[in-house]
Amino acid sequence: MILPLFISGAEIAFIIFILVMVFGADKIPEIARGLGQGLRSIKSATNDIKSEISKSAEKHGMDLDITKDIKKEVDQVNDDIDEITGPIKRRF
Repeated sequence: MILPLFISGAEIAFIIFILVMVFGADKIPEIARGLGQGLRSIKSATNDIKSEISKSAEKHGMDLDITKDIKKEVDQVNDDIDEITGPIKRRF
């Protein structure tokens, strides 16, 4: 379980204590199970949407791997900057 860094152990224990007091020890596993199923369905829906977008883009001949093009352009700009500033950098 990944927790934000700004929550200490004492705060986590306090939150668990409040959960036990409010819901009871026998209801917490049911709540956790429900949250897990909810997160699983959200993840499944997200993956379905991604696959539909990918299929639609491929069907219409769109390039999905735009990051390669962007990286190529950024590298070209870096090379141009190095070419222009090369003599300046050597003097200092």
